[in-house]
Amino acid sequence: MAHWLFKTEPGEFSLADLLAAPGRTTCWGGVRNYQARNFLRDRVQLGDPVFLYHSSCAEPGIVGLMKVVRAGYPDPSCLDPESPYYDPRSRPGHIRWQAVDVRLEARVSPPLLLSKLREEPLLQGFQLLRPGNRLSIVPVTPEEWQHLIRLTNLIPP
Repeated sequence: MAHWLFKTEPGEFSLADLLAAPGRTTCWGGVRNYQARNFLRDRVQLGDPVFLYHSSCAEPGIVGLMKVVRAGYPDPSCLDPESPYYDPRSRPGHIRWQAVDVRLEARVSPPLLLSKLREEPLLQGFQLLRPGNRLSIVPVTPEEWQHLIRLTNLIPP
């Protein structure tokens, strides 16, 4: 089992959107970075736990805990010309991008803010905190995961 952190901009997709989704489950698609796509395709597995992280907002931070409920599959948004994630180079049978389905397991209240993460000596090697890191899907080591769990206050969705 691997551990992950998936970043999203709350204006694009938020914890509130996930709470409102049927069964608190959604397709995690629209990823258009090859390294993140490769994580979805090759490494993210059914049952993997995932932190939901709000980025590009006033107070970035971890806001939820999710679980992968469907492993990597071709991202259907690639074929939808009405989607902002439409990929004209994809076609049925040859879709370049991947998606997974995730289900919200718990909310983090209060959110575990980026400012707090930066203060944690045990997280100094955390990929999220590295300068220039822009990946929307970040692997989390088991040690980092356990420390982050200790720092969060998880409540039912």
